[in-house]
Amino acid sequence: MKLSTSFFNEIRDLILSARATVSRGADIVQVHTSFEIGRRIVQEEQQGKSRADYGKEVIIALSERLTKEFGNGFSKSNLEYMRRFYLVYKGREIFFAQTLSGHSATKKISQTASGQTTVNKKSETLSRISPKASSPFCLSWSHYVFLLGIKNADERSFYEIEAASQNWAVRELKRQFDSSLYERLALSRDKKGISKLSREGQIVSQPNDLLKEPLVLEFLGLDEQTRYSESDLETGIINQIEKFLLELGKGFLFEARQKRFTFDGDHFFVDLVFYNRLLRCYVLIDLKIGKLTHQDMGQMQTYVNYYNRYVKTKDENATIGIILCKKKSETLVEITLPKDANIHAREYQLYLPSKEELRLKLQEWGRE
Repeated sequence: MKLSTSFFNEIRDLILSARATVSRGADIVQVHTSFEIGRRIVQEEQQGKSRADYGKEVIIALSERLTKEFGNGFSKSNLEYMRRFYLVYKGREIFFAQTLSGHSATKKISQTASGQTTVNKKSETLSRISPKASSPFCLSWSHYVFLLGIKNADERSFYEIEAASQNWAVRELKRQFDSSLYERLALSRDKKGISKLSREGQIVSQPNDLLKEPLVLEFLGLDEQTRYSESDLETGIINQIEKFLLELGKGFLFEARQKRFTFDGDHFFVDLVFYNRLLRCYVLIDLKIGKLTHQDMGQMQTYVNYYNRYVKTKDENATIGIILCKKKSETLVEITLPKDANIHAREYQLYLPSKEELRLKLQEWGRE
């Protein structure tokens, strides 16, 4: 197939311009370039819409010529990713914060506002993707290639927001996706809360915002079929404390292991003590390798009461207690704990959950 000279030169100039401005930020330039290449491929396809195979021919011919001049990076599959990238994110064109020629975002957005251009609600969330972002695209191209594999638009939006705000590398983004973070958080929320997840990501403003179930601890390397003790579980967590903090969620700081306090001559030990800087409160975690009992909840109530009365300051919020157990009974928890108790029982598992099972649960929950 013979490409028009003007079309090829447009793509060629775009790549040369991008390469000349690498010092401004290679990742963002690559993402913007990929978006723009995708846009122009779609425009070129539309000119030949009377032929069903025209689009495929455009990509094949373009790949051959670009690879010949620029080398690797412009394979047929990569160009198809760029095309799809544009089609998925094309609503963001109006928000281009920085073009390859260097125009500022503030100027473009203010001009848009003065021109009373309508912006849909989904696009409004782009400014919240990252507090440091001046661009609607603030992840690397590798991040976006992974995100394109997520079919559900709400789920894809959630992971993009979280990856940007939490500075996840692609490896961590993949781990959070594989651990079904979105589904686990969604199952702990009402329908309005699920919608908010896709628009804003995980916002932590109250204790329930921290909770997810199950907690996934596959990084500990413990075998589900092998006998292990609570001490083994605790040691595994301490040895992988960075990964455990990421699994817990936002704002957690590790303070102590086996924290001792004493009254009436008796010693008590809290397995793990954390502080959450977003909620400004202590979070106590007790580890149980078996089934949850009412004695476990009574013990945690003692820990929480002690911290509230003797440890936390007046300007800090109430202590949160989390019992991390292998299996719990919802009925037992409901009967044992008062409704206003700041104590929560959560199950953990040592393997990645089945995304399909969690999605089915989420769908069933949505029909109730």
